[in-house]
Amino acid sequence: MMALPPWNDQAVQALTSSVRRHCPDAGVEVVDFIDSTNSELMRRGHGRDNPPTLLVALSQTAGRGRMGRAWQSQPGAGLTFSWGMHMAPTDWSGLSLAVGLALADALDPDGQWGLQLKWPNDLCWQSAGAVRKLGGILIETQMAAASAETPARRWCVVGVGLNLQTPEIDGAGLAPVGWREITSEATPSGPDLLQACMAALVPAMQAFESHGFAPLVERFAQRDALRGQTVVLSDGRSGTALGVDAQGALRVQTAQGLQSVHSAEVSVRPIAAQDAPHV
Repeated sequence: MMALPPWNDQAVQALTSSVRRHCPDAGVEVVDFIDSTNSELMRRGHGRDNPPTLLVALSQTAGRGRMGRAWQSQPGAGLTFSWGMHMAPTDWSGLSLAVGLALADALDPDGQWGLQLKWPNDLCWQSAGAVRKLGGILIETQMAAASAETPARRWCVVGVGLNLQTPEIDGAGLAPVGWREITSEATPSGPDLLQACMAALVPAMQAFESHGFAPLVERFAQRDALRGQTVVLSDGRSGTALGVDAQGALRVQTAQGLQSVHSAEVSVRPIAAQDAPHV
């Protein structure tokens, strides 16, 4: 029997049913190519009543990562998607960590593959002592119509890029790794991986809206790729990473004392990765 293409109608319907179990009014769209799934959902965010939406692209021509970095996406080599929903948490701090934890738990629920999280927004895997990047998270928000009940309501878009195959990229950052290399799967199934990711992501964001990041600190510590490592901050400071606090800030013991580092301030790279191939 001929193998079914990975994103046939049956796969899209199964994905839609899975997402709607957690968010009944959600829409799911799969497109062949787009400039950026995040950019498209942010363009739609001006509508006050736009429903929660999952947008999947088989290829992106202008994918974006954190701090303006490009995220390359070739058909079949990666999984790129964005999820948009309205939210009004009391505190937005630590959302990228909550998202990363949900994705890591979805892909590696029992720790079999040893997936880790590199603060503030990278899914990683360690090989021969080196931290390698499996995927990244980009979160963007814009104000939505406010009311007395939800004064801080925003349209929140969570963009995710996962390497299915290890890309051949030489640039600044961590060395890349693909899901196929980690698991030895001949042909990783994008639809199956995405269904698992969304089954964890949607409830995680709903829980974050109600409870914030604080209840997740201990779980994050179990996957913290930086904890105990000497790190260099982008502003030149260095020290030992000591985990994260209840707001998701990175705690770094520096020569000037214990510092709390927020994701808007710096990017962080372990010293051991300074001379490694980068992505």
